[in-house]
Amino acid sequence: MRVKIAVLPGDGIGPEVVKQAIKVINVLSKKFHHQVEIKEGIVGGAAIDKFGDPLPEETWKICEESDSILLGAVGGPKWDNLPGDKRPEKALLKLRSGFNLFANLRPISIFDELIFSSPIKEEYLKGVDFIIVRELTGGLYFGKPKETRIENGEEIAIDTMIYRTSEIRRIAHVAFKMAQKRKKKVTSVDKANILECSRLWRKIVEEVAKEYPDVALEHMYVDNCAMQIVRNPKQFDVILTENTFGDILSDEAAVITGSIGMLPSASLGETKKGLYEPIHGSAPDIAGQNVANPIATILSVALMFRYSFDLEEEAKLIEKSVRKVLSLGYFTKDLYANNPYAQKMVTTEEMGDLICSVIEGGA
Repeated sequence: MRVKIAVLPGDGIGPEVVKQAIKVINVLSKKFHHQVEIKEGIVGGAAIDKFGDPLPEETWKICEESDSILLGAVGGPKWDNLPGDKRPEKALLKLRSGFNLFANLRPISIFDELIFSSPIKEEYLKGVDFIIVRELTGGLYFGKPKETRIENGEEIAIDTMIYRTSEIRRIAHVAFKMAQKRKKKVTSVDKANILECSRLWRKIVEEVAKEYPDVALEHMYVDNCAMQIVRNPKQFDVILTENTFGDILSDEAAVITGSIGMLPSASLGETKKGLYEPIHGSAPDIAGQNVANPIATILSVALMFRYSFDLEEEAKLIEKSVRKVLSLGYFTKDLYANNPYAQKMVTTEEMGDLICSVIEGGA
C-alpha cells in the first residue's frame, strides 16, 4: 500500500511523542512492505510564534494532500491570553470543520497493569471495553451567534447550540455500524428533558435505529451517564452523544482506565481521511525531558491503520505490542510509581524502541 501521512507534532510534548509514533509507522511499513510518505507541518502555538496563525496555509496544504493526519498536541500557558480565534486550539477546530471530520471515536479499554492507578475498584473494571462516538462539528462549539456584548450596562456572553437532522443522522449511523461489529448495543446520551436539541437528537436516533434491528438502543440522560461510567462501566458498548457531552464524558471515561496518557482518538468523516491524536494535552511542564508517555500517540497510529487504511492486522499488532511491553514491566515515569507490575522505568525514546522491537518480532 502507498499512503501519505501529514504529521503535525505541535506543542509541548507533542514533538517527542510523535517522534516515537513515526518510528512505529516506519517499522510497521517495513515489516508489511507498505510505502509511506510522511510530511511534517507546523501547527498550534509553534505556528503562532512563527507565522501568527495556528494553522498556516502551508500546513493546511500538507494535510489536504495527505491520506491521513497524525497530531501530537497543541496549546500551553504561553498562549492562554490570546483571543479565541488566535489560540492554538483553533487549529483543531479548523481541521475538524475543514475536512468535515464529524465523528470522534474514543475507545475506552482497561490495561490490567494500570488498574492499580484507577480511582475505581478492580471488580468494576475487569472486562471494561466500550467506545464513545462523539459528534464533532456541530452543537455548542460551532453554533452561531457566539459573542460577548454589553447589554443594559452589563456584560453578557452568548453561545448557541444547534443541530440539524442530517448531522444527527450521519453520526448515528457511525455508532450503529460500529455496534454491529461489537456487542450490538448503543447508548444514546442526551438531555431530552430540558434541551430542544436533545429532543431532536433522540427522535432522529430512534429513526436510524430502525435500520439496525440487530442492535439494541437505550437512551440515557447525560448526568446519569456520567454517574454510570463510574458506577458500572461494564454496561456500555457504544456510547453515542453530541459534541459538548462527548467532550466531557470521554475525559471522565479516560480517568477510570488509570491514565489519560494511554488513550488514543480518531476523528473521521465521509471519506477515509482522518485526524488521529492522543487525548492528553501538551504537558509543557515535562516537555523536552524525555519522560512523556508516547503510548496514546502510538495507539492513535493503530486507529489510523484500522480506519483510514483498512489494515486491521497492522492495527492489532501495534495494540498487542503495547500490551506486551507493559506486561514485561516497562513503564514511563507517569505510570511507574507504586506500580506493582513495574520492573523498569523507561524514557520516551526507550518506550518507542521497545514497542518497535516487539512489532518487529511479531508480538
